[in-house]
Amino acid sequence: MNPTIPHDKLTGALRRQSVKKNVAAIHVSGKLTLLQRKLSNVLLLNAYDTLVTRNKHQIDARTLCMMVGYNSNDMDTLKQSLRSLAETTAEWDMLDANGRQEWGVSALLSYAKLSGGVCEYAYSPALAEKLHDPKVFALINLNIQRRFTSGHALALYENCYRFVRTGSTGWWPIDLFRRLMGVDGSAYYESFKHLNAKIIKPAVAEVNKTSNILITPELHKMGRQVSEVRFLIKENPQLAMLDIDDGEGLRQGPVYANLMELGVSDRLARQWITEHGEDYVSEKIVYLKGRGAVDSPIGYLQAALRNDYKAAAPAEPTSKAKQAAVKRREKSVAADSAEAERAAVIEEERKARAQIMARIQEIVDSRSPTQRDADRRLFLAWLDDELLKSEFSRLGWKAALCAREMVAFWTDLIPDAFDGAD
Repeated sequence: MNPTIPHDKLTGALRRQSVKKNVAAIHVSGKLTLLQRKLSNVLLLNAYDTLVTRNKHQIDARTLCMMVGYNSNDMDTLKQSLRSLAETTAEWDMLDANGRQEWGVSALLSYAKLSGGVCEYAYSPALAEKLHDPKVFALINLNIQRRFTSGHALALYENCYRFVRTGSTGWWPIDLFRRLMGVDGSAYYESFKHLNAKIIKPAVAEVNKTSNILITPELHKMGRQVSEVRFLIKENPQLAMLDIDDGEGLRQGPVYANLMELGVSDRLARQWITEHGEDYVSEKIVYLKGRGAVDSPIGYLQAALRNDYKAAAPAEPTSKAKQAAVKRREKSVAADSAEAERAAVIEEERKARAQIMARIQEIVDSRSPTQRDADRRLFLAWLDDELLKSEFSRLGWKAALCAREMVAFWTDLIPDAFDGAD
């Protein structure tokens, strides 16, 4: 008679429903240039929605080059970078709910090929599963990535950002840190003095200046030698608007609720609160409600935030007759002013939107059919708002509701695309 197998002895798929993964560490070997590291993040973003449902992914090669910063016709550099990603290893070391260790290693890309102007690539199934799990690996916001000028700084940011919720990376042995920065095997960086002066201090300074987190290194010594390093992490309030995907905290406040009642989109509401602060946004909502019926409340509120509209100061007390006359005049002037402001705001926004949409259509028309297909799929992956995704799926590049996101997307691809446009 076979004994009953205790549930806590089951492994793999047999325990899948009961296993809760804790915060995990997944490290990518640091021997990548800045552009190769950016390439890795763009490829992951492009594949993310189907990362675990498809075994291969595609992106237009010229579009990929432009997004990363290569010359769009420089296929040799792209080939070399893809080769480097296929030769780079990702290593994870994580715990399940019972504290049991899982270790694994995989090539960052299992293969890549260029054919007919299209880049096709794949991840190993085990790595794809880890990369798709937000508790294990954090996607890097491309608006933040593009600001980095140092490969070491971007590598440090990536490895720290994954631990932002826990507030610390935990202690890393110095040998591991050298590997993450891509300087293992260098006799020069065997000296911690050199490592600290040339790698740690400059990278920390750029992360704190450039990104949405602030990091502080701490050192642990064994005897007189530095044996471990860890980084304390907190959000950078000055640059938090660069990364507003996680808005659960903002969604709980009364200002967010008021914006929702006015019909403001979730993403725009979080951006306004992050950029201006709850008190300022609340003040402008009160101002808007004091204007009475407004044809375009969202546009008017946007103008109030941008131009700091304020309510007029109360008049000094006078006789009742004078007060009544003053109020009538103020009401008439206010009505005329409000109507003029509304008309001006609406007309200004209409012209600006029409100009932007026309420029977007020009850009799309200039692309090849292959590029257009890749652009469309890439932009859908770029969007994180389901309403905007639905609108774009229905109307394509004519979806005016997505104009703000389209501008950001095309500016990333073609930095001077909107020069001269309002």
